[in-house]
Amino acid sequence: MIPRYSRPEMTAIWSPETRFQLWFEIEAHALDAMAEIGMVPKSAAQAVRKKSKGIKFDVARIDEIEREVKHDVIAFLTHLAELVGPEARFVHQGLTSSDILDTCFNLQLVKAADILMADVDALLAALKKRAFEHKYTPTVGRSHGIHAEPTTFGLKLAYAYAEFARARRRLHAAREEVVTAALSGAVGTFANIDPRVEEHVARALGFRPEPISTQIIPRDRHAMYFATLGVVASSVERFATEIRHLQRTEVREVEEYFSPGQKGSSAMPHKRNPVLTENLTGIARLVRSYALPAMENVALWHERDISHSSVERVIGPDATIALDFALSRLAGVVDKMLVYPETMQANLDRLGGLVNSQRVMLALTQKGVSREDAYRLVQGNSMEVWQGKGKLLDLLKADPKVTKALSKKELEGLFDLDYHLKHVDTIFHRVFGAAADELPTPARRGPRSTERRSQRRAKR
Repeated sequence: MIPRYSRPEMTAIWSPETRFQLWFEIEAHALDAMAEIGMVPKSAAQAVRKKSKGIKFDVARIDEIEREVKHDVIAFLTHLAELVGPEARFVHQGLTSSDILDTCFNLQLVKAADILMADVDALLAALKKRAFEHKYTPTVGRSHGIHAEPTTFGLKLAYAYAEFARARRRLHAAREEVVTAALSGAVGTFANIDPRVEEHVARALGFRPEPISTQIIPRDRHAMYFATLGVVASSVERFATEIRHLQRTEVREVEEYFSPGQKGSSAMPHKRNPVLTENLTGIARLVRSYALPAMENVALWHERDISHSSVERVIGPDATIALDFALSRLAGVVDKMLVYPETMQANLDRLGGLVNSQRVMLALTQKGVSREDAYRLVQGNSMEVWQGKGKLLDLLKADPKVTKALSKKELEGLFDLDYHLKHVDTIFHRVFGAAADELPTPARRGPRSTERRSQRRAKR
């Protein structure tokens, strides 16, 4: 992954220095086990450990050897022999390259998953904080991009919180899928290596032995891992897209933080573009694209081939580094996001009360009007509002077919915004659990709808 979309901690996992250090740890643990069961002299294992203490592998030297031998593991072992001397001949006894490569790859994926889960934790904290801040901030809910019924901005953030809580559980499951080590030798039969070696290495790494490997760890595990990254990336895109829509000039209910000195356009000085969330949308496309080759890696020839290898050398670093960057960026966007409650209220009032149409229709049915007739009556008046011929409450009050069933006072009561928000506490409790009862909730914010204000004036 290019440096622009990389963070140091995740990038370090995939560096050559880290990879060779992990290879050595796996080989050293295996050598310890071989010495313990008498496969190699204990003195050899002790010498390798002693001579390699504090060692730093020369990446350039390993690359130089690989250019000659055309084999990365052999190049590493040759360099190791240069560093530790004759005892290196006991390293890698009975093992095959995949034992080291696959176990190392799983180690890297596990370390990456731990970082990704920490990223999600930071995002969840930001979402939770802002959700409670805007728990009762009224806004219009939209379906098909069209005004539907009132909701709160806190609920929008709560749905994102719930989604990323699921994402964390999925990442944990993906991590568990690849917590396996395989050191079973050529074609996975343990012919030249004792199964106890595999068990020892797995235990030392905090892993489980792969129940059965065919010289490689089965790639359905990795397919599940990368598919999970794709799902998490899709959740990133979903929320990023919400912010992008809400920042549009015609909506402008929220906005990415625009720092002092920031420029939005090389041509138009007035521009404040949602560049961060647009960037997240693009990164999500990349992460999702890595899931397909991971799935195609599952079907290898017989006990093994290396068609998966080139794929994993790309998607392992790129998918995890990109998602790490995306999750961190989204947490920052949420934390600094500018929210405009007054604009939300103005947009809520913009269509003259149409957001209450369902409630009026239901009230008519409660008064004995058939659903079909109730729908027709409310829709007819609603279409007048769409054409700019008044507000829904006023038109309903002037419609004798409506007032025959509902009094004007009853109609006014159907335009109460709080009706739509009465179960916000219930939803928050479902999403946040006991914390929803413990955390302070701000008072309901923003100006009330024009209908509510007219009701208060009428009462006075």
